[in-house]
Amino acid sequence: MSHTAHIPSHRKPRRSAPKVTVLRAGVAGGVLSTIAVAGAAGPANAEPVTQTIEMPTLTSGLASDFAKSADATQRVANNLDLRAQESAAITKAAKAAKTAHAEAERKAEAEKKKKAAAEARAKAAAEAERASRAAQRTTLAATASSADSGSGSGSNQTSSGSGSTGSASTTAPATSSPATGSAAAVVSFVQSHVGDAYIMGSTGPNAWDCSGLVQAAYSQIGVDLPRVSQSQSTAGTQVSLDNLQPGDILYWGGAGSAYHTAIYIGGGQFVGAQNPSKGVVQASLDYDPPSGAVRVL
Repeated sequence: MSHTAHIPSHRKPRRSAPKVTVLRAGVAGGVLSTIAVAGAAGPANAEPVTQTIEMPTLTSGLASDFAKSADATQRVANNLDLRAQESAAITKAAKAAKTAHAEAERKAEAEKKKKAAAEARAKAAAEAERASRAAQRTTLAATASSADSGSGSGSNQTSSGSGSTGSASTTAPATSSPATGSAAAVVSFVQSHVGDAYIMGSTGPNAWDCSGLVQAAYSQIGVDLPRVSQSQSTAGTQVSLDNLQPGDILYWGGAGSAYHTAIYIGGGQFVGAQNPSKGVVQASLDYDPPSGAVRVL
């Protein structure tokens, strides 16, 4: 036996290593994490050792701040997108307005040019008509003068042709018969349109050319006349200008080649659509002596 066999040992009993480890984590609820280490084995008089470690946690308040920050960022993005859309809409509207303005100016300019061209054509037509009438009157006067000279006499016919733009036959007698029946209707119609405008090619109801007015006057009593002056000058029986009656058609130029017509209304007066500057007028035969006349009624 060893000499140390009966000597009691003075070493303290060795403690065994902890066998149980408990880990609690409260990340969502904000609970402190605790690690407990306890001796589960060993002598009865061993004292337990406990150690607590505090761990950082994500609180509900911080999560709420993150959510608010994300919401604010989204609102800013939405506002920027809305402003971009508004800016694009304003730019598009401004471009459309500019285009519409340019188109309106273009149309106005085109309309202005069209109106100016129409006025120029009307003026040229009026000038041509006046020149044609003047030439016709000059020709007729020369013809009458030649005929008078050829007669070799100083008759009343020769003396009556002097000092005027036409012969005595261009002035109707002052004692012409008053209009009656259909002739009165024709006279009344043309007189009702005195003051209307003259437009080349127009047939009413408020603007006329010369033959258009004559045709309309006879149309309302059921008489269908040709449309143009040349044809109207041969539409009835040729009558002397000394024997005119209300309703007779007066013409200027030759029969079948007339360039102007009007209606004799009696009393040495006629009504006709003269030209763009005068319109429909009532005037004396001396104002514009006609070349001849035809009777339809």
